[in-house]
Amino acid sequence: MLKSVTRHFPRERKGCRMYLKKVEGPRAITLPDGTVLTRADLPDPGVQRWVASRKATVVKAVRHGLVTREEVLERYGLSGEELDGWLSAVERHGERALKATAVQRYRQP
Repeated sequence: MLKSVTRHFPRERKGCRMYLKKVEGPRAITLPDGTVLTRADLPDPGVQRWVASRKATVVKAVRHGLVTREEVLERYGLSGEELDGWLSAVERHGERALKATAVQRYRQP
């Protein structure tokens, strides 16, 4: 004999509400490969070590409109030249060009 299971969810208590921080632009985007990228997936603003995967996440976010170029420059303290270098490297050679060991291989003469 099967017993019915009733789940009780707590009712919303007065004064207990969740609020989302107001942000300009979308909160999440769907990339061409079907994955979803959200603002929560972006690296922390205080990041000290820029590994290729973090750079790639920022580049995807800028290219697909999750964040603006200006927002990235301000949030991470990057120079425009540095971000432009990441963007052009990915455009020309793919994400593998963001690795520090590949800089010499993909550098323009």
